[in-house]
Amino acid sequence: MYSDIASNKRKTAIIMVLFFAFLALIIWLFDKYLGGGTGVFYGGLIGALFYVVITYYSGSKMALAVNQAHEIQKSDNPRLWRIVENLAITDGLPMPRVFIMNDPSPNAFATGRDPKHASVCVTSGILEIMSDDEMQGVLAHELGHIKNYDIRVSMVAFALTAIISLLADIMIRLTWFGGEDRDESNQLFLILGIVAAILAPIVATLIQLAVSRQREYLADATSALTTRYPDELISALQKIQRTGSVARRQNTATAHLFFVNPLKGHSITHLFDTHPPIADRIKRLQDMGTHA
Repeated sequence: MYSDIASNKRKTAIIMVLFFAFLALIIWLFDKYLGGGTGVFYGGLIGALFYVVITYYSGSKMALAVNQAHEIQKSDNPRLWRIVENLAITDGLPMPRVFIMNDPSPNAFATGRDPKHASVCVTSGILEIMSDDEMQGVLAHELGHIKNYDIRVSMVAFALTAIISLLADIMIRLTWFGGEDRDESNQLFLILGIVAAILAPIVATLIQLAVSRQREYLADATSALTTRYPDELISALQKIQRTGSVARRQNTATAHLFFVNPLKGHSITHLFDTHPPIADRIKRLQDMGTHA
Protein backbone atom coordinates (compact mmCIF):
# COMPACT_ATOMS: atom_id res chain seq x y z
CA MET A 1 0.00 0.00 0.00
CA TYR A 2 2.71 2.47 0.97
CA SER A 3 4.66 1.66 -2.18
CA ASP A 4 1.56 2.52 -4.23
CA ILE A 5 1.27 5.88 -2.48
CA ALA A 6 4.94 6.60 -3.22
CA SER A 7 4.38 5.51 -6.83
CA ASN A 8 1.48 7.98 -7.14
CA LYS A 9 3.72 10.81 -5.99
CA ARG A 10 6.44 9.85 -8.49
CA LYS A 11 3.92 9.62 -11.32
CA THR A 12 2.61 13.08 -10.43
CA ALA A 13 6.11 14.51 -10.86
CA ILE A 14 6.55 12.70 -14.19
CA ILE A 15 3.19 14.00 -15.46
CA MET A 16 4.19 17.56 -14.54
CA VAL A 17 7.56 17.30 -16.31
CA LEU A 18 6.06 15.85 -19.51
CA PHE A 19 3.29 18.41 -19.56
CA PHE A 20 5.58 21.39 -19.15
CA ALA A 21 7.82 20.01 -21.90
CA PHE A 22 4.79 19.96 -24.21
CA LEU A 23 3.69 23.41 -23.09
CA ALA A 24 7.20 24.84 -23.46
CA LEU A 25 7.34 23.57 -27.04
CA ILE A 26 4.09 25.35 -27.95
CA ILE A 27 5.19 28.59 -26.27
CA TRP A 28 8.56 28.36 -28.00
CA LEU A 29 6.78 28.15 -31.37
CA PHE A 30 4.80 31.26 -30.46
CA ASP A 31 7.99 33.04 -29.49
CA LYS A 32 9.61 32.15 -32.83
CA TYR A 33 6.51 33.30 -34.68
CA LEU A 34 6.75 36.70 -32.97
CA GLY A 35 10.41 37.02 -33.95
CA GLY A 36 12.05 36.08 -30.65
CA GLY A 37 13.27 38.47 -27.99
CA THR A 38 9.69 39.32 -27.05
CA GLY A 39 9.72 37.68 -23.63
CA VAL A 40 6.83 35.46 -24.69
CA PHE A 41 8.68 32.24 -23.89
CA TYR A 42 9.62 33.04 -20.29
CA GLY A 43 6.49 35.06 -19.64
CA GLY A 44 4.35 32.26 -21.01
CA LEU A 45 6.04 29.63 -18.85
CA ILE A 46 5.65 31.73 -15.72
CA GLY A 47 2.02 32.41 -16.56
CA ALA A 48 1.35 28.73 -17.21
CA LEU A 49 2.94 27.73 -13.90
CA PHE A 50 0.87 30.34 -12.09
CA TYR A 51 -2.29 29.06 -13.78
CA VAL A 52 -1.54 25.42 -12.90
CA VAL A 53 -0.91 26.29 -9.24
CA ILE A 54 -4.19 28.22 -9.02
CA THR A 55 -6.10 25.45 -10.78
CA TYR A 56 -4.50 22.80 -8.57
CA TYR A 57 -5.61 24.54 -5.40
CA SER A 58 -9.06 25.41 -6.75
CA GLY A 59 -9.50 22.22 -8.79
CA SER A 60 -11.59 20.49 -6.14
CA LYS A 61 -14.07 23.37 -6.06
CA MET A 62 -14.13 23.43 -9.85
CA ALA A 63 -14.78 19.68 -10.09
CA LEU A 64 -17.67 19.96 -7.65
CA ALA A 65 -19.03 23.08 -9.34
CA VAL A 66 -19.05 21.73 -12.91
CA ASN A 67 -20.95 18.68 -11.67
CA GLN A 68 -23.39 20.95 -9.79
CA ALA A 69 -22.76 19.22 -6.48
CA HIS A 70 -24.13 20.77 -3.29
CA GLU A 71 -22.68 20.28 0.16
CA ILE A 72 -24.75 18.66 2.88
CA GLN A 73 -24.59 18.40 6.65
CA LYS A 74 -25.56 15.48 8.86
CA SER A 75 -29.15 16.68 9.25
CA ASP A 76 -29.63 16.81 5.46
CA ASN A 77 -28.94 13.11 4.90
CA PRO A 78 -28.13 11.24 8.15
CA ARG A 79 -27.78 7.92 6.29
CA LEU A 80 -25.06 9.11 3.91
CA TRP A 81 -23.28 11.15 6.58
CA ARG A 82 -23.19 8.20 9.00
CA ILE A 83 -21.66 5.85 6.42
CA VAL A 84 -18.95 8.35 5.45
CA GLU A 85 -18.21 9.20 9.08
CA ASN A 86 -17.88 5.56 10.14
CA LEU A 87 -15.58 4.75 7.21
CA ALA A 88 -13.41 7.82 7.90
CA ILE A 89 -12.98 6.68 11.50
CA THR A 90 -12.14 3.13 10.37
CA ASP A 91 -9.52 4.41 7.90
CA GLY A 92 -8.11 6.93 10.38
CA LEU A 93 -8.93 9.83 8.06
CA PRO A 94 -10.30 13.31 8.80
CA MET A 95 -14.01 13.59 8.04
CA PRO A 96 -14.26 14.75 4.41
CA ARG A 97 -16.84 17.25 3.22
CA VAL A 98 -19.91 15.48 1.83
CA PHE A 99 -21.72 16.47 -1.37
CA ILE A 100 -24.68 15.24 -3.42
CA MET A 101 -25.20 15.90 -7.13
CA ASN A 102 -28.68 15.65 -8.56
CA ASP A 103 -28.21 13.03 -11.27
CA PRO A 104 -30.15 9.79 -11.81
CA SER A 105 -27.04 7.82 -12.80
CA PRO A 106 -25.51 5.75 -9.98
CA ASN A 107 -22.05 7.16 -9.35
CA ALA A 108 -19.71 8.84 -6.87
CA PHE A 109 -16.31 10.51 -6.72
CA ALA A 110 -13.72 11.84 -4.31
CA THR A 111 -11.71 14.98 -4.84
CA GLY A 112 -9.25 17.25 -3.04
CA ARG A 113 -5.52 17.74 -2.56
CA ASP A 114 -4.91 15.47 0.42
CA PRO A 115 -6.87 13.80 3.24
CA LYS A 116 -7.14 17.11 5.13
CA HIS A 117 -8.70 18.84 2.09
CA ALA A 118 -10.92 16.09 0.72
CA SER A 119 -14.54 15.86 -0.39
CA VAL A 120 -16.79 12.93 -1.25
CA CYS A 121 -19.70 13.31 -3.65
CA VAL A 122 -22.46 10.86 -4.56
CA THR A 123 -25.29 11.12 -7.06
CA SER A 124 -28.93 11.08 -6.05
CA GLY A 125 -29.27 8.04 -8.30
CA ILE A 126 -26.82 5.90 -6.35
CA LEU A 127 -28.52 6.75 -3.07
CA GLU A 128 -31.83 5.49 -4.46
CA ILE A 129 -30.72 2.08 -5.71
CA MET A 130 -28.02 1.02 -3.24
CA SER A 131 -28.51 -0.64 0.10
CA ASP A 132 -26.54 0.59 3.10
CA ASP A 133 -24.03 -2.25 2.69
CA GLU A 134 -23.55 -1.47 -1.02
CA MET A 135 -23.15 2.23 -0.27
CA GLN A 136 -20.52 1.31 2.31
CA GLY A 137 -18.58 -0.60 -0.34
CA VAL A 138 -18.75 2.29 -2.81
CA LEU A 139 -17.81 4.94 -0.27
CA ALA A 140 -14.99 2.80 1.12
CA HIS A 141 -13.65 2.78 -2.46
CA GLU A 142 -13.82 6.58 -2.63
CA LEU A 143 -12.16 7.00 0.76
CA GLY A 144 -9.55 4.57 -0.53
CA HIS A 145 -8.70 7.13 -3.21
CA ILE A 146 -8.25 9.70 -0.44
CA LYS A 147 -6.17 7.36 1.71
CA ASN A 148 -3.94 6.37 -1.22
CA TYR A 149 -3.45 10.01 -2.33
CA ASP A 150 -5.05 9.26 -5.69
CA ILE A 151 -7.01 12.50 -5.33
CA ARG A 152 -3.78 14.49 -5.52
CA VAL A 153 -2.83 12.87 -8.82
CA SER A 154 -6.38 13.44 -10.07
CA MET A 155 -6.20 17.14 -9.23
CA VAL A 156 -2.94 17.49 -11.14
CA ALA A 157 -4.60 15.77 -14.09
CA PHE A 158 -7.58 18.11 -13.82
CA ALA A 159 -5.34 21.19 -13.68
CA LEU A 160 -3.28 20.11 -16.68
CA THR A 161 -6.37 19.22 -18.71
CA ALA A 162 -7.80 22.68 -18.03
CA ILE A 163 -4.71 24.58 -19.14
CA ILE A 164 -4.24 22.45 -22.27
CA SER A 165 -7.82 23.19 -23.28
CA LEU A 166 -7.29 26.89 -22.53
CA LEU A 167 -4.12 26.95 -24.63
CA ALA A 168 -5.91 25.41 -27.61
CA ASP A 169 -8.73 27.95 -27.28
CA ILE A 170 -6.28 30.89 -27.17
CA MET A 171 -4.48 29.65 -30.27
CA ILE A 172 -7.73 29.33 -32.21
CA ARG A 173 -8.87 32.82 -31.15
CA LEU A 174 -5.55 34.38 -32.11
CA THR A 175 -5.86 32.65 -35.46
CA TRP A 176 -9.15 34.27 -36.33
CA PHE A 177 -8.69 37.63 -34.60
CA GLY A 178 -4.97 38.19 -35.20
CA GLY A 179 -5.41 40.94 -37.73
CA GLU A 180 -5.40 41.09 -41.53
CA ASP A 181 -1.93 42.57 -42.11
CA ARG A 182 -0.05 39.34 -41.43
CA ASP A 183 -1.61 36.84 -43.81
CA GLU A 184 1.29 34.38 -43.88
CA SER A 185 1.63 34.57 -40.12
CA ASN A 186 -2.08 34.06 -39.73
CA GLN A 187 -1.80 30.94 -41.84
CA LEU A 188 0.92 29.72 -39.50
CA PHE A 189 -1.32 30.49 -36.55
CA LEU A 190 -4.15 28.64 -38.25
CA ILE A 191 -1.97 25.54 -38.65
CA LEU A 192 -0.73 25.78 -35.05
CA GLY A 193 -4.28 26.35 -33.83
CA ILE A 194 -5.59 23.32 -35.67
CA VAL A 195 -2.72 21.17 -34.42
CA ALA A 196 -3.26 22.39 -30.85
CA ALA A 197 -7.00 21.81 -31.10
CA ILE A 198 -6.34 18.24 -32.24
CA LEU A 199 -3.62 17.58 -29.67
CA ALA A 200 -5.48 19.08 -26.72
CA PRO A 201 -8.10 16.36 -26.23
CA ILE A 202 -5.54 13.65 -27.00
CA VAL A 203 -3.04 14.99 -24.48
CA ALA A 204 -5.83 15.56 -21.96
CA THR A 205 -6.94 11.95 -22.38
CA LEU A 206 -3.37 10.69 -21.94
CA ILE A 207 -3.06 12.75 -18.76
CA GLN A 208 -6.26 11.23 -17.46
CA LEU A 209 -4.93 7.80 -18.35
CA ALA A 210 -1.85 8.63 -16.27
CA VAL A 211 -4.31 8.29 -13.39
CA SER A 212 -3.84 4.58 -13.96
CA ARG A 213 -6.50 1.91 -14.00
CA GLN A 214 -4.44 0.29 -11.29
CA ARG A 215 -5.64 3.06 -8.98
CA GLU A 216 -9.22 1.88 -9.48
CA TYR A 217 -8.20 -1.70 -8.73
CA LEU A 218 -6.23 -0.47 -5.71
CA ALA A 219 -9.23 1.51 -4.41
CA ASP A 220 -11.44 -1.56 -4.88
CA ALA A 221 -8.95 -3.61 -2.88
CA THR A 222 -8.81 -0.89 -0.22
CA SER A 223 -12.61 -0.97 0.02
CA ALA A 224 -12.59 -4.74 0.51
CA LEU A 225 -9.88 -4.49 3.18
CA THR A 226 -11.74 -1.70 4.99
CA THR A 227 -15.15 -3.38 5.06
CA ARG A 228 -13.74 -6.95 5.26
CA TYR A 229 -16.52 -7.89 2.87
CA PRO A 230 -15.85 -7.53 -0.89
CA ASP A 231 -19.35 -8.81 -1.73
CA GLU A 232 -20.72 -5.36 -0.81
CA LEU A 233 -18.73 -3.70 -3.57
CA ILE A 234 -19.35 -6.57 -6.01
CA SER A 235 -23.11 -6.19 -5.54
CA ALA A 236 -22.87 -2.41 -6.10
CA LEU A 237 -20.84 -2.87 -9.29
CA GLN A 238 -23.29 -5.48 -10.57
CA LYS A 239 -26.21 -3.10 -10.03
CA ILE A 240 -24.42 -0.35 -11.94
CA GLN A 241 -23.53 -2.82 -14.68
CA ARG A 242 -27.24 -3.58 -15.12
CA THR A 243 -28.57 -0.02 -14.87
CA GLY A 244 -25.76 1.86 -16.66
CA SER A 245 -23.66 4.76 -15.40
CA VAL A 246 -23.99 7.46 -18.08
CA ALA A 247 -24.39 10.83 -16.39
CA ARG A 248 -27.00 13.33 -17.47
CA ARG A 249 -24.30 16.02 -17.58
CA GLN A 250 -21.27 14.91 -19.59
CA ASN A 251 -17.93 16.36 -18.49
CA THR A 252 -14.75 14.79 -19.87
CA ALA A 253 -12.45 16.85 -17.62
CA THR A 254 -13.76 15.19 -14.45
CA ALA A 255 -14.72 11.76 -15.84
CA HIS A 256 -11.62 10.09 -14.39
CA LEU A 257 -12.65 11.08 -10.87
CA PHE A 258 -15.82 8.98 -10.81
CA PHE A 259 -16.44 5.53 -9.34
CA VAL A 260 -17.42 4.23 -12.79
CA ASN A 261 -17.17 5.85 -16.23
CA PRO A 262 -19.92 8.52 -16.51
CA LEU A 263 -19.44 9.11 -20.25
CA LYS A 264 -21.28 7.68 -23.22
CA GLY A 265 -19.54 5.00 -25.27
CA HIS A 266 -15.99 3.68 -25.06
CA SER A 267 -13.22 2.65 -27.42
CA ILE A 268 -13.34 -0.82 -28.93
CA THR A 269 -9.99 -1.75 -27.41
CA HIS A 270 -10.64 0.17 -24.14
CA LEU A 271 -7.28 1.85 -24.85
CA PHE A 272 -8.60 5.33 -24.06
CA ASP A 273 -11.12 4.40 -21.38
CA THR A 274 -10.63 6.22 -18.08
CA HIS A 275 -11.79 3.19 -16.09
CA PRO A 276 -11.18 -0.56 -16.28
CA PRO A 277 -14.22 -2.62 -17.37
CA ILE A 278 -16.68 -3.29 -14.55
CA ALA A 279 -16.54 -7.02 -15.30
CA ASP A 280 -12.78 -7.03 -14.69
CA ARG A 281 -13.20 -5.21 -11.38
CA ILE A 282 -15.84 -7.70 -10.26
CA LYS A 283 -13.60 -10.60 -11.26
CA ARG A 284 -10.69 -9.28 -9.20
CA LEU A 285 -12.90 -8.74 -6.18
CA GLN A 286 -14.31 -12.24 -6.51
CA ASP A 287 -10.77 -13.60 -6.65
CA MET A 288 -9.97 -11.68 -3.47
CA GLY A 289 -12.93 -13.30 -1.77
CA THR A 290 -11.88 -16.74 -3.00
CA HIS A 291 -8.37 -16.35 -1.58
CA ALA A 292 -9.53 -14.82 1.67
